[in-house]
Amino acid sequence: MTQEKRFDLRSGYIWFDGKFVDWKKAKIHVLTHGLHYGSCVFEGARVYDGKIFKLIEHTERLFNSAKLLGLKIPFSKKKINAVSKLLIKKQKIKNGYLRPFTWRGSEMMAISAQKTTIHVALAAWEMSTYFKPQKKLKGIKLQTAKWQRPSPNTAPTQAKAAGLYMICTLSKHYAEKNNYDDSLMLDYKGRVAESTGSNIFIVKKGILYTPIADCFLNGITRQVIISLAKKNDIKICEKYIFPKELLKAEEVFLTGTAVEITPVSQIDKKKFKIGSVTKKLIYLFNNLVGKIK
Repeated sequence: MTQEKRFDLRSGYIWFDGKFVDWKKAKIHVLTHGLHYGSCVFEGARVYDGKIFKLIEHTERLFNSAKLLGLKIPFSKKKINAVSKLLIKKQKIKNGYLRPFTWRGSEMMAISAQKTTIHVALAAWEMSTYFKPQKKLKGIKLQTAKWQRPSPNTAPTQAKAAGLYMICTLSKHYAEKNNYDDSLMLDYKGRVAESTGSNIFIVKKGILYTPIADCFLNGITRQVIISLAKKNDIKICEKYIFPKELLKAEEVFLTGTAVEITPVSQIDKKKFKIGSVTKKLIYLFNNLVGKIK
């Protein structure tokens, strides 16, 4: 990997506990609780033409996730929003990605961490697409993962918590090893849930369906797509979806901050077309975020 691609060696600044520090010097102790026990939550927001899309909603979710993990963020939402905008300007981000996160420090090395410092950092970088452009044009391939999203009574599933993503990393690595782009994750009852970091929609007979988000994040982009569908006479239904229903689907796509709207061309051996509903929603979304001038 070249130095300019390595995230630890990039140039610029990261906002760290109330001040801007040199990107390469933004360090934490090796015994930090967030590293050893997963006491970390984060956000991801897109920047379009120098403006942060849905910043207020992302900051609100950051604070909600922190509350679910018992983390009291030592800054106000107003402060985080203001710093986010300042960081984008300081980094000269035109079209990119913003990553706010908060975690427990290294004062205690045990399960209990009542007296640890709560740290906050924000980083931002240029980013055009999550998947390569040609992949988005043709649609990506998903492989069903062996790992499942946990039950809401076994994990804080409505928090964007770092620890919940380990099974996503395992699933994505396994899919990539088998020449797929990502994994389809089922929930604890064997129903369709999401991909490793994005929500999923399917189209059958012109009707748009998406799983009920009761054990995974109700994504901000997911909410935007549902709203766009309702405003543009696309019938939308939130329901539990079982894997066998994918065999009757005509179109499938993912939604998320990073992936935006990404068509799916294949799940396991089943193939799909990039149809009219997907294309219409891509157009509407691109117009909303300013990609269409």
